[in-house]
Amino acid sequence: MRIDIHNHTTRCNHAEGSVEEYIKKAIELGINIYGFSEHAPMDFDQDYRLSFGEMASYEQEVLELKEHYKDEIEILLGYEVDWLPGFMDDRVLKAKVDYLVGSVHFINKWGFDNPEFIGGYKEREIDAIWEDYFEAIATMAKSNLFDIVGHLDLPKVFKFLPKKDIRLLAKEALKAIKQSGMTLEINTSGLRKPINEIYPSKALLQEAFALDIPITFSSDAHALEHIGYGYDDALKLAKEIGYCHATYFKNREKKQILI
Repeated sequence: MRIDIHNHTTRCNHAEGSVEEYIKKAIELGINIYGFSEHAPMDFDQDYRLSFGEMASYEQEVLELKEHYKDEIEILLGYEVDWLPGFMDDRVLKAKVDYLVGSVHFINKWGFDNPEFIGGYKEREIDAIWEDYFEAIATMAKSNLFDIVGHLDLPKVFKFLPKKDIRLLAKEALKAIKQSGMTLEINTSGLRKPINEIYPSKALLQEAFALDIPITFSSDAHALEHIGYGYDDALKLAKEIGYCHATYFKNREKKQILI
């Protein structure tokens, strides 16, 4: 069984390909469970996300195509929600979806993974950036609003790595993830970025395994060629560490399969 649960389409304004094109490609690649988690609406950084006015049509399109292709693939509906206190909206948080991915893309409104704002790394002490990031992850987990942690250790995207042991920096965040019951995605999009590494790193995934934190798989596709990208590498990593199950969600309820 192959899972790819975190993906984006042209609806988010910075990806290419329609919902149906993604589904057809996923079927072609032999993916069994495929999820759409469009960047959720928010009154912040609106050029990089779905609008509130498009929520209904996005959900309807995914559900209609889920039914159309039900004999070939299982389609899931979700949102990726930015953890940004004061900007998250109940229309998203209470949406009738299969799951919500909670992600930290901003530290004090600084979009640290956006190439447009890479200069911000020169203005901040690197370990302070990582400390603030993992503090935000921990706070997000404690909110109990989300099902999946998106691309843990994202600040490594441009190869700005901490001086301190990342396992110590992430310790409290991982504890909060465990206590919240959230699932950690193995996200292969880092293989397409300057860091050329899966999110999270092997070291952090080992810490997650020690805490018995469940995993899922994501390519975080923003184009058709990204679908299923690096899946074999992600699966190999998970198995090397000791994982034998993966998680997915239906109506916000966990389901598990053997990997």
